[in-house]
Amino acid sequence: MKRVAGLAAIGMLAALGSAALAQQRAYSPGPHNIELPADWQQRFIRYTTVDRPDRKIIRNMYVNPEAFAALTAGQPLPYGTLAIMADQRARVDAQGNVLLDGNGRLIPEPAFIAIAAQQKERGWGEGYGPELRNGEWEYAVFNPQTGAWVDRPLNACFTCHLQARAQQDYSFTTWDYANRAR
Repeated sequence: MKRVAGLAAIGMLAALGSAALAQQRAYSPGPHNIELPADWQQRFIRYTTVDRPDRKIIRNMYVNPEAFAALTAGQPLPYGTLAIMADQRARVDAQGNVLLDGNGRLIPEPAFIAIAAQQKERGWGEGYGPELRNGEWEYAVFNPQTGAWVDRPLNACFTCHLQARAQQDYSFTTWDYANRAR
């Protein structure tokens, strides 16, 4: 009986030690902090689409369901928010003009051509200077076919969100959705 209790205690200490090591992992700024969940297309909520005829794309905006449920008008977006922007090409005619459906919306081609993400976690953002820091947000870009992280400069993401949306928790459509009558 003592041996069983001793083994249980050792197992408990090992588990606690693993948890302590995981919590001690230091944050370092960068897109490597964000993972694109394999099931995001099925699990996340598409809360809006934005037609961009100037760029001949349709932007599909998704957010994780936990954040969606916690959105509160006038409040910062909750920690753990993962917002995903998935772009599709718009269909065009032989002259390159965008085609519209019966409601006047752009018609998407079936595949995503770009995927970008914005995620907020407690303590993120430390290490960026004031010209880039977006509160506790990080940004990342993913390959739309594989879901793998793409190593590319993200200064444009930081700069645009900082200059245009600092008062809206550095978010565009997610903030707007949370703050409009539903």
